[in-house]
Amino acid sequence: MAMDDDAELLQDFLVEAGEILEQLNEQLVDLEQRPDDSELLNAVFRGFHTIKGGGSFLSLTALVEVCHRAEDVFNALRNGERKVDAKLMDVILPVLDVVNHQFDEIRAGEEPTPAEPALMAQLESLLHPSAEAEPDNSAATNNSPAADAPQEAAPAEPASADSLDAEFEAIIDAAQSAAPAPKANSDEISEDEFEALLDQLHGGGKPAGKPAADKDITKTSAPAAADDGEITDDEFEALLDQLHGGGKPTGSKAPAPAAAVKATPAAQDKVGAAKADTPAPVTASRTPAEKPEAAPEKVAVAATAVKEPPPQAETTVRVDTKRLDDIMNMVGELVLVRNRVATLGLAKRDDEMAMVVANLDVVTADLQAAVMKTRMQPIKKVFGRFPRVVRDLARNLKKEVNLELRGEETDLDKNLVEALADPLVHLVRNAVDHGIEMPDQREAAGKPRTGTVVLTAEQEGDHILLMIQDDGKGMNPNNLRQAAVAKGMMDQEAADRLEDRECYNLIFAPGFSTKVEISDVSGRGVGMDVVKTRISQLNGTVDVDSVEGRGSIIRIQVPLTLAIMPTLMVLLEKQIFALPLASVNEIFHLDLTRTNVIDGQLVVMVRDKALPLFYLRRWLVAGAQYEELPKAGHVVVVSIGAQRVGFVVDQLIGQEEVVIKPLGALLHGMKGLAGATITGDGRISLILDIPGLMQTYARRL
Repeated sequence: MAMDDDAELLQDFLVEAGEILEQLNEQLVDLEQRPDDSELLNAVFRGFHTIKGGGSFLSLTALVEVCHRAEDVFNALRNGERKVDAKLMDVILPVLDVVNHQFDEIRAGEEPTPAEPALMAQLESLLHPSAEAEPDNSAATNNSPAADAPQEAAPAEPASADSLDAEFEAIIDAAQSAAPAPKANSDEISEDEFEALLDQLHGGGKPAGKPAADKDITKTSAPAAADDGEITDDEFEALLDQLHGGGKPTGSKAPAPAAAVKATPAAQDKVGAAKADTPAPVTASRTPAEKPEAAPEKVAVAATAVKEPPPQAETTVRVDTKRLDDIMNMVGELVLVRNRVATLGLAKRDDEMAMVVANLDVVTADLQAAVMKTRMQPIKKVFGRFPRVVRDLARNLKKEVNLELRGEETDLDKNLVEALADPLVHLVRNAVDHGIEMPDQREAAGKPRTGTVVLTAEQEGDHILLMIQDDGKGMNPNNLRQAAVAKGMMDQEAADRLEDRECYNLIFAPGFSTKVEISDVSGRGVGMDVVKTRISQLNGTVDVDSVEGRGSIIRIQVPLTLAIMPTLMVLLEKQIFALPLASVNEIFHLDLTRTNVIDGQLVVMVRDKALPLFYLRRWLVAGAQYEELPKAGHVVVVSIGAQRVGFVVDQLIGQEEVVIKPLGALLHGMKGLAGATITGDGRISLILDIPGLMQTYARRL
């Protein structure tokens, strides 16, 4: 079957096999740490086996070749022919990268690029460690007789995976002897032939109504066996494993297969003398009630007397993400209507109307929560890539690092899952590079040679808290102060006034770096400021704390969803603005008697600490830059990372959930604005981007 023949089948393959690839990335790193875990080894083998099978059905030859070679390697591991070690993983992990790249090409509608011959030769050398690796350019697909033909071997040697594949093909050929002849020069099996083979292998024979002369395979069944004509997924997987891999590995808890196959010499003759000499991979077992058939041209199949449970109804459905986005947009519109109706209900002062509004509020909130849950994905989709990142970076830096993942099942909006991937990768790499010391240095400091990086996710109300913690060398606040002065970011007097917590957050400043040598990992000072900017764009906050000699911890707080946001509505003259509630710490009335000017900046004393004060009217209201400062107002204290500032507003309106709408062409890209929304009274309100406001206006002043 060509790749373009069935778009729906291809899409299903990409989704299911893509999930397997995500698991393989983490499983391979775990396997290096637990080489004796037979269940984990078997799971990795099944992963490559399943991808190979799906790719073969879609005629994705390049993908099948590399997965087939990797499958052979893990089959050798399962059979105890070699051990898992770092050298083996240095070959297998790049193979996984190649498969991922091929998947990207398939998603883009392109034919996958074959793996490099050198990489295939390395895979082959893993099967024969004593022999010198030679480049292998042959196609190792399942439907290539030349590639799968077994080699001459002494009877005592175990059959190779390719020879077992050839035996399975012999059984298929025998089962198809009564089927219509295939098209000339075709190496594909039709769907009808494949379904017939499954029925015969399971014991169902030909469908009712077919003449007995059409049968090429006879069956003997135990009296209690259910004759439903179907083979279960577990039975088929068990059969494939026995035919291809010689049975389950030691320690596997999988049940014994429900069907066993024995090929007769006549069936073997259909693929030539070389195949006829190969012993059958599985011997059929019979119950006392079974009587073997004497016909020489037939294959005997025995079914165990196991009563199969009735099939369960399907409980899941796959939905396109665009449809979920459309539903979420409609829920957002419903929230706006709810807010509008609630405002009108308050104005009417009608008890019956108030009850209707209350019911609408409850139903809308429940619907909003239900739709949001459908968009939720576990943070594990992001966390799954970090074992590989840490493993590769630690080997590159000659460090010993252990990664711990906690809270992988924490759910958040799918858009946030995708948006957090790059910032978290940079922070984890930074912890390994800057934080964790070399093994000898750790040992000299009385620490274990292996450093630890802990990545944690947990839900706090309507927010997600992410933490990246390491037990490395930590940061020295004085060194950070001196680096800031040396780079011209501030003078010595201003640096001396910084608290230690403020010093740690200097690492998020553009161009800031304390590393002397620049490498391909870090040292240019262009990473952490990008991380902070990205987190701010997600309406989140990032903060860092450290203890010299003991390690550092970075905390990231982001909302559960980006579609609907709780805000604080404020009034500047006659215009309404929305401040993201996640950034608001406290509110108090403006008292000019507590204000002072320090270094040209207006501040207000709050609990004996100076809080920078800014009038939003001067930034956001046209013509207000040169007006006299108002004598009254309210101060809204907001957080920007570890820094806190106060915004003076004319009036507070209250808290309101808003739906973020993109800005029009006139305001698109304007600094300090995150979007717009419609308020409960029908007016348009601009949603403020607090970090963008500070970067645009505070520095200009």
